[in-house]
Amino acid sequence: MKKEKKYPVQKSDDEWKKELTAEQYHILREKGTEQPGSGIYYQTKDKGTYLCAACGNELFTSETKYESSCGWPSFYQPVEKDNVEEAPDNSFFMHRTEIKCARCGSHLGHVFEDGPRPTGLRYCINSAALKLKTDQDEKES
Repeated sequence: MKKEKKYPVQKSDDEWKKELTAEQYHILREKGTEQPGSGIYYQTKDKGTYLCAACGNELFTSETKYESSCGWPSFYQPVEKDNVEEAPDNSFFMHRTEIKCARCGSHLGHVFEDGPRPTGLRYCINSAALKLKTDQDEKES
């Protein structure tokens, strides 16, 4: 039997369901995805830091966000490499690399090796998995 990894933020399914919207729960906890082009952050140009919608872990900055035309927000690198973790995803008869929040284990999206310089990576992330803390929010706090 495979032992499940322990993350710093641990909650029961009932706790997650109370804290997240139905769409967020489906994506973050059940490894779902949103329809391409439908996410709130897909085309946003606001400056700031993108946090995990489940636990608030800092994941990406607007400086690393770029237009990839894939239908989801795309970034070429995380804030810190240790803030996300990779896992093999062989679902739907494809081999992909899943990206999860390293703090709570929530599913964020996938990473591909077709991104821009300097990393050559495309972190393709569901908007519902993110919460944007804008630079304006930062100034007001």
